[in-house]
Amino acid sequence: MITIVKVEKKDIKELAALAKEIWFEYWDSLLTLGQIYYMVNKFQSEIAINEQIEHENYSYYFILENGVKIGYFGVAPQEDYLFLSKIYISKNSRYKGFGHIAFEIIKKIALNNDLNKIHLTVNKQNIKTIQIYEKWGFKTLHSLVTNIGNGYQMDDYLMEYEIKEEED
Repeated sequence: MITIVKVEKKDIKELAALAKEIWFEYWDSLLTLGQIYYMVNKFQSEIAINEQIEHENYSYYFILENGVKIGYFGVAPQEDYLFLSKIYISKNSRYKGFGHIAFEIIKKIALNNDLNKIHLTVNKQNIKTIQIYEKWGFKTLHSLVTNIGNGYQMDDYLMEYEIKEEED
């Protein structure tokens, strides 16, 4: 059974630990070890997650399978779209439909915020994930290169999903 549970302040340390574990096993084929360390610290540390929740209107959610945390996602409502900042599934739980189940919840979060579009950025080299997003109905809007500090850049695509009326 899959459940989605909102991350509360008391859960941030556990979320940061899960994020670190997933990021190191996920990104090792696409990024250097130095960049992974840097990005985990900058974007997924306890301090960074707390800052995002308190000051950037982010919400995080655990994805659980039979009570075990197998992944998470983070979203932030913007003026005219929901930003899907992160969606990560543990290695042993990937390609089993759990991401799609989470995406159905993400669409509901968008609609609950009166938003009918979802945006995300995805690394251009992350081909399998891009294919999954396209299967879900995302369209690529354009390329985006972002300097994230310490000499690192994110070379991404900005993608958009438009929620159709029949999904309401």
